[in-house]
Amino acid sequence: MTKTQQASGQFATWRALLKNRNVRWLWVGQLISQTGEGLSKVALLWFVYDLTGSALKMTTIGILQTIPPLVFGPLAGVVLDRIPKRLAMIVIDVVRAGLLTLIPLLYMMGLLNLYSLYVLVFVTAMFSMAFGPALSSTEPLIVKEQQLTQINALDQSTMTIGQLIGPAISGMLIATIGAQNVLFINAGTFLVSALCKLPLEVPHKVASIRSTHPMKQALKDLKEGFTFIFVKHRLLIVLMAISSLFTLGSTGFVYLLPVIGKEVLLADPVHIGWLWASLSAGILLTTMWLIMTKPLPLCHRVWVIAAAATVVGTAALLLAGSPSLLLAAGLIALIGAGSGMVNPFVSASLQERSPKDLLARVFSLFNTGYLAFAMIGMTVVGWLADTYDPIVSMVTIGVVSLGAAVVTVAMIPWCYRLQRGEKGKKRLAVAG
Repeated sequence: MTKTQQASGQFATWRALLKNRNVRWLWVGQLISQTGEGLSKVALLWFVYDLTGSALKMTTIGILQTIPPLVFGPLAGVVLDRIPKRLAMIVIDVVRAGLLTLIPLLYMMGLLNLYSLYVLVFVTAMFSMAFGPALSSTEPLIVKEQQLTQINALDQSTMTIGQLIGPAISGMLIATIGAQNVLFINAGTFLVSALCKLPLEVPHKVASIRSTHPMKQALKDLKEGFTFIFVKHRLLIVLMAISSLFTLGSTGFVYLLPVIGKEVLLADPVHIGWLWASLSAGILLTTMWLIMTKPLPLCHRVWVIAAAATVVGTAALLLAGSPSLLLAAGLIALIGAGSGMVNPFVSASLQERSPKDLLARVFSLFNTGYLAFAMIGMTVVGWLADTYDPIVSMVTIGVVSLGAAVVTVAMIPWCYRLQRGEKGKKRLAVAG
């Protein structure tokens, strides 16, 4: 097959994906809400850091957003596997809009302090934790299996475009209307996102109730999810380990970026918005490559993730000594490009190997391990920046990311062995 034929086939796959009405509505809704998220991410972190002057208190926002899915995520998966995914996403969007509106309203009335802000962030995260698994378990219901990598890349593109546009606009809005008022706009985007999900047609099979005791049934369902990952499909453990190690450094960097911009690069809110946009520009380039590329075998994806971790680690180390905003923007874009390689590959691999009635549980359990490492990364990075220096935090991120690349390469032989074992089981099942 010639390169021209390959490109034509890839374009046809991409065109077929966008012809799907459900995909189009889902993409538009996510694009709008992710743009709002991009606005509020910079605004919320800047608001807390400007209020307290503490990197650790600022990264506490990220920690509070991580605790609910870490603690309650598996149970959320049990519930999501039994209810319509479309309805779940609409309710979550509407509730998040209401909670975000409370932050600037309370501030205007003089009733908002740091601790009440933490409470609102935590409660919002309680609802938000279910959105990712709901979205990830919806996608296999509306596209074909060979389109899973593409739709996950398309999903990532909404986050990327939103984070590209949102932070740049957010910096200007912070300077004009105040950081807290930017959250009104984010709340509005969640409402529009909920409206975009109304036309979705997502199949929902009502699960049979096997027990008259709800708690007993929930524990059985939870055990079924654990058994699937840790006993029946141990290849998923490899994916969880790789993703968790990668996020240990990359998530810390996201929450450290305002501190690096303000304290090391001496940037104002507008410039920090552009630096954040550089991160999203790198992710966008990777996303477009993933959308147009033929799906790779699982263990080949692991090789690519190892290379991405190497790029992120090297760029982070160079950023620690960056003398200019322009060079820093380029290095941040490289970090974004490496970070954007992980989620579509891992999500597609999970979706390919999980039964549809287990998808939410699989993603919730997966997110629990992922977020545990994210919380560790955010805590350590914030503590190092406060106790020593933000540059020390950047060097730590670089070293951790390079270490993740080494560990990922070491896991590749295990990946191939487990993959051969899966193929052997399938052949036996067919023969039987």
